[in-house]
Amino acid sequence: MATRNVGIPAGSLAVKPPAHPTYDLKSVIQLALSEDAGDLGDVTCKATIPIEMEVEAHFLAKEDGIVAGIALAEMVFNEVDPSLKVEWHRKDGDNVHKGLQFGKVHGKAHSIVVAERVVLNFMQRMSGVATLTKAMADAARPAYILETRKTAPGLRLVDKWAVLIGGGQNHRMGLFDMVMIKDNHISIAGGITNALKSVDLYLEQNNLQLGVEVETRTLEEVNQVLHYASTTKTSLTRIMLDNMVVPLSNGDVDISMLKEAVNLIDGRFETEASGNVTLETVNKIGQSGVTYISSGALTHSVKALDISLKIDTELALAVGKRTKRA
Repeated sequence: MATRNVGIPAGSLAVKPPAHPTYDLKSVIQLALSEDAGDLGDVTCKATIPIEMEVEAHFLAKEDGIVAGIALAEMVFNEVDPSLKVEWHRKDGDNVHKGLQFGKVHGKAHSIVVAERVVLNFMQRMSGVATLTKAMADAARPAYILETRKTAPGLRLVDKWAVLIGGGQNHRMGLFDMVMIKDNHISIAGGITNALKSVDLYLEQNNLQLGVEVETRTLEEVNQVLHYASTTKTSLTRIMLDNMVVPLSNGDVDISMLKEAVNLIDGRFETEASGNVTLETVNKIGQSGVTYISSGALTHSVKALDISLKIDTELALAVGKRTKRA
């Protein structure tokens, strides 16, 4: 299963994008450029920049973080103008610090300015995701950090790619690559046991081999799942322990229920903690013995990393120092 129309230069590909059977990365880039260009193109460039003028522009980090989107930026530049020459001093996943010039692009000024905003929109969002992911992944050890499907519409693969660049792991890509039995499925099926039976029957009848995860919200539900699995051949691979991390009034969290659930499961299945996961709580959750910790905040509440692309870097640095952004 591969992602269509990737077309990334091998030298820029520090971390491969996740696989998706229908996602067309090139079309996503074309859509981003098209919504910017509209029906007339860049009228400001046409008015102010001679069409054949060539310049060199530099990427400037305006805050510390993990850079991501370098490979995708090259795809955007190539889509706008294949004659542009791009050079990087960092690769996806590397640290950058405020004031660092970490790459440059040379070629037609018109092409560089047309590509600039789309390149930066992708890079700033991806770098923000990667920066938070790196912090969460480091704090979560020995557990692994996962994102969720709470991604920007149309940017599922881009957001999940940024998580990989930041050192996290990917949860399911979509509705197609894993069975995930959540609370609504359980309610409609008439209980957790009925839902598991239905999934096992469906996979057998359709000759499908997929990972299966079930969400549990109480220790009683955990015991129901374990009883079913002990008496029936099942495709179940992972048990989600949802909202078993209890926030306390002092800002701390109580993980006693989570630990009890992990002890009940006793390694028979992978486990995943979900709910009340923050940078402040993830370390304690990671000490509970769970296999994975999932956090929607990695992608749904991301703070973009401040990056600019400047032709006059001396002036940009001077202004940056004045505003404490470089």
